[in-house]
Amino acid sequence: MRLLSRKSFLRLRSGNILFVLSISLLAFFLNFVAPSALALKVPQPGANNFVTSAVNQVGPAVVRLDTERTIVRNVDPFMTDPFFQRFFGQEFFDTMPREERQRGQGSGFIIDSNGIVLTNAHVVSGADRVQVTLKDGRSFDGKVLGTDRITDLAVVEIDDPEQQLPVAPLGDSDRVQVGDWAIAVGNPLGLDNTVTLGIISTLNRPSSEVGIPDKRVDFIQTDAAINPGNSGGPLLNDQGEVIGINTAIRANAMGIGFAIPINKAKAIQGQLAKGEKVAHPYIGVQIVNLTPELAQENNRDPNAPLFLPEIEGALVMKVIPNTPAAEAGLRRGDVIIAIDNQPLKTADELQHIVDRSGLDTSLSIQVRRGNQTRQFRVKTAQLEEVMEH
Repeated sequence: MRLLSRKSFLRLRSGNILFVLSISLLAFFLNFVAPSALALKVPQPGANNFVTSAVNQVGPAVVRLDTERTIVRNVDPFMTDPFFQRFFGQEFFDTMPREERQRGQGSGFIIDSNGIVLTNAHVVSGADRVQVTLKDGRSFDGKVLGTDRITDLAVVEIDDPEQQLPVAPLGDSDRVQVGDWAIAVGNPLGLDNTVTLGIISTLNRPSSEVGIPDKRVDFIQTDAAINPGNSGGPLLNDQGEVIGINTAIRANAMGIGFAIPINKAKAIQGQLAKGEKVAHPYIGVQIVNLTPELAQENNRDPNAPLFLPEIEGALVMKVIPNTPAAEAGLRRGDVIIAIDNQPLKTADELQHIVDRSGLDTSLSIQVRRGNQTRQFRVKTAQLEEVMEH
């Protein structure tokens, strides 16, 4: 039998000690550290994720709106011709349907225990009857208190004698950031209480870019699925707070939806609840952004209808007849470069200045027309009134 030298014996002993220490540390990790670490990553039975928590908090306050409208048919002029009336007989014309009932559906959510419901204007505008159904199955007749076509917002009231209405908590859309979670809740395609998940894709998307130039909204864009019937339903953050009102989808694009920021609704819902008209100042021009590069590209084209100054500003593409801009003398091809001595570079800046100016306000507008700089006074008017004329 070979005897170990003292040096070899000490080396072996040290190795055994290290082995024992390693086994002890591994056992400590498996028994104490690992379970705690794994508990942070592996959902425990019965645990809810943030989507479930958000929907549980808001879901009971999300409602379905069923509407009915009376649609009057336009009679073809030739049908009023005496010849056709004699040929077909008066009884035929008397039995022709002149009116029909049109049914629609959308979503909304309760923001006040007194029965105040927020939704889209296009969901309830012109409705003869609005029925509001809660998630728990209760149903109420809804009364449309006010609508605003320009922002596509509406307030509906329901009366619950038991005063037991759930309320959706409202968040702050000014604090929303690109990349935040977005949860859309509503009743798409008649399928009640549907939830979709996505993120905030971008903020302050002008309605003109979305393809609905008759609105005045800077939308929240999301990739959370918004389908027909989702209109008027809430868009939530990961805390279960309403940050927007689902309102629009792009028919020619997949995964793009838009919501009205909840702060916009907060600003005008009191007026709508009182049946008051919301002010939307307007001057009567259709405008686009102009940059020196775009102007140079236009000017190089020998067939261009206009020679544009190579500057930044809001290019007037059209002046609407019988509007303040038309009366003041603005023309197609003018480039608006300042309002009330405040320089501007984009069409959005012009729109925001006009929006904040108020009704019947005289604005000093500076434009470049060809090589000349000219000044005009334009008095703002109410957008809907202008459009009606």
